[in-house]
Amino acid sequence: MGDKKKETKEKPLEKMTSKELRELAMSTDGITGAHGMNKEELISEIRKARGIEEPARKKTDTGVRELKKKIRELKAKRESAQASQDERMAGIYRKRMIRLKKKTRRVA
Repeated sequence: MGDKKKETKEKPLEKMTSKELRELAMSTDGITGAHGMNKEELISEIRKARGIEEPARKKTDTGVRELKKKIRELKAKRESAQASQDERMAGIYRKRMIRLKKKTRRVA
């Protein structure tokens, strides 16, 4: 009856808090400066120390600068559409600009 061994499975690294990750990093050899790292940095360092390959990330619109450049282009198109009395296209450009502005807030 009492012969069952409890297997303590470790939580996935992404589910751990940054405090738990810091403690894990401090107990792992080869990781220094754990207190100055954020959660993503801690996860990548722990994976490197354990020899786990990092999963491939989705390709995104990387920089805020690129997004803002697109917003400026859309703004020019919207102004030209308004000048030519094309309210439909002006509305479409406006909605695209709003969507890109939301992305810049998430990226930053």
